Amino acid sequence: MLDRLAVPAAGTVMNAIVLIAVLSCLISALYTSSRMLFALTRDGDAPHGFTRVSRGGVPRRALLAGTSAGYLSVIAAWASPDVVFEFLINSYGAIALFVYLAIAVAQVRMRRKPEHTAPERLTLKMWLFPWLSWVTIALMGTVTGAMAFLPGSRPQFWLSLLTVAVVLTAYEIRRRRAPLGAG
Repeated sequence: MLDRLAVPAAGTVMNAIVLIAVLSCLISALYTSSRMLFALTRDGDAPHGFTRVSRGGVPRRALLAGTSAGYLSVIAAWASPDVVFEFLINSYGAIALFVYLAIAVAQVRMRRKPEHTAPERLTLKMWLFPWLSWVTIALMGTVTGAMAFLPGSRPQFWLSLLTVAVVLTAYEIRRRRAPLGAG
């Protein structure tokens, strides 16, 4: 639009702004992923080798792992852009619904006890509890169930369900391997 208005170098300036924004997101993602991987080592949820830090406190091995994953993703997207993008979109599909469904169920289960034992500790009063939570759970369950039957969303549903199964299996393996009294 700025080029059509004959603003000099508008396209170049906008490209520079977009490039800076993308680089900022990349730096943020690398920082977050390296710190997350580092934090996961504390409870044994990631390999112990990622606990080492430099003199400046930078978890270099975790940073290198995140950078390597980023490079592998770029190579995969370059080699087969349509397949990789479609896989990422489809595998994420219902995951968000599963996560929010788990949050809603946990909220109903965990709020019951303090509501009966120490209601004064509940600083955030949820209106229409527990009915609104149950309606939310029912609606998310309905949408998730419908995804299994609608042809357009069926791949998302099954890839997401597979992802949930892998995560729950990994959790169960981790739980069984944990020493008694840990985690």
